[in-house]
Amino acid sequence: MGKLGPTLHLKRLNAPRLWRIPRKTVKFAIKTTPGPHKKGLYLPLGMIIRDILGYAKTLKEVKYILTNKMVLINGKPRVNYRFPVGLMDVIEIPKTKEAYRVLINPKGFILHPIPKKEASVRLCMIMNKTSVKGGHIQLNLSDGSNILIKVKNPEKPVEDKYHTKDSLLINNADNKIKEHIPLKEGSYVLIFAGKSMGYTGVVKNITKHPGPFASVVTVSTENQGEVTTALEYVFPIGVDKPLISLPEVSANE
Repeated sequence: MGKLGPTLHLKRLNAPRLWRIPRKTVKFAIKTTPGPHKKGLYLPLGMIIRDILGYAKTLKEVKYILTNKMVLINGKPRVNYRFPVGLMDVIEIPKTKEAYRVLINPKGFILHPIPKKEASVRLCMIMNKTSVKGGHIQLNLSDGSNILIKVKNPEKPVEDKYHTKDSLLINNADNKIKEHIPLKEGSYVLIFAGKSMGYTGVVKNITKHPGPFASVVTVSTENQGEVTTALEYVFPIGVDKPLISLPEVSANE
């Protein structure tokens, strides 16, 4: 009888190319459990601690660190070493007073060091909107969380100013919205997929196509000039300028 259920292991040679890990040192990598982020846009928490930050040499040490709640993801302790840590998530290590935001550059995922003040907020993209009982609006976000927008008058919902693909700057402590970043001309965006992956810049034009054809966005970047990418590949991170700190990008990237 054949094996039932999903495969619980992952060979390093088959790991996503965005994972910047040595491929031929050992045979296996850590496979993530199902999580909130879009497929491919995450890193296993255990791999971050062991292979990227170097705080552990073995998986046993990783488990010790996590079970003692020494690592916070978006302000919450996580104890599963297979937990998927995705794009824009904030990693905090209180004992060392370090904080990182998961970002992406043309070569793959990076952990960008951030100050303590910035670690208290996270950026989330609105993936979907649903109407719930009472005419209120539920926003379904890219990190798996949901936010309920109370509507006073369902017939004229003036509170309904949020759209799919917009971004929200959210306080990790109380899950309240601090800033709303619409995706429109003039917005500052991060391109997280495609041939222009890792570039940031200002949206110059959005060309929407009906039907199955992808809508196109033209982004003016600092080092690469104007680039064109699919609408689904951009993540708004500010209006005119980013609301989060970004790593410096060299001209050859």
